[in-house]
Amino acid sequence: MISFKSLFSIASVFILIPTVMAEQPWVPLFNGKNLDGWTPKISGHPSGENFADTFKVDDGIIKVSYDGYGKFNSQYGHLFTNIAYSHYILRMEYRFIGKMMPDAPNYVNFNSGVMIHAQSPQSMGLNQGFPSSMEVQFLADEGKGKRGTANVCTPGTNLELEGKLVTQHIIESTAPTFPPEEWVKVEVEVHGSDEVIHRINGVEVLRYQRPQLDPRDEMAPATDLLKAGAPKILNYGYIALQAEGQPVWFRNIELKSLEAP
Repeated sequence: MISFKSLFSIASVFILIPTVMAEQPWVPLFNGKNLDGWTPKISGHPSGENFADTFKVDDGIIKVSYDGYGKFNSQYGHLFTNIAYSHYILRMEYRFIGKMMPDAPNYVNFNSGVMIHAQSPQSMGLNQGFPSSMEVQFLADEGKGKRGTANVCTPGTNLELEGKLVTQHIIESTAPTFPPEEWVKVEVEVHGSDEVIHRINGVEVLRYQRPQLDPRDEMAPATDLLKAGAPKILNYGYIALQAEGQPVWFRNIELKSLEAP
């Protein structure tokens, strides 16, 4: 952001000298030791209950684990930041590990993600599987052909592309397909409700505009949020890591604010 506050006179000519705002630092969202600053919400369980230690911390990594589960039973989970964000860049790394839960839907295989502009965990219903949000979807190779990562999924939401409303649930990125156990670097640049940009390993793979609640979508109860007074256009929200039935690891989770200091 540039402001023009200083006016200088040189030989009777006035010149505007721009002052450049200092860049904000990268701040860790995960301390590498525990889940302080995060709140789990798992379907069928109240907000704050980390059922069966779904989210574990080990060696500086948040690990989604199903070691304590008998069956998955549609217990979709998310780990939310305790703070909502609007203008920022989020960066992190993910890696798939192990096998999906046998009773989870087939699409769960090597599938996870990070939700942005998400509703709070406290506002979710007890049995609600997914928060109303924009999901940056993480995928890996199943050996069945191209399966690019960093798509956007829209539980309870819609978005716009080049000024046109898009209501389909998944919009594909241009990212390549990665092996399951490879660490992949993700960056999400969020400008409130104006624009969202996905990058993989430093390369832009998708951008879209005007994320918004979808009053027609019953997958996540956007209608309830709208009735409670939530704005339709999403300018801010929580960040949430996904536990969808497939073990996955997350590390180096950092955020740079794009807000003026």
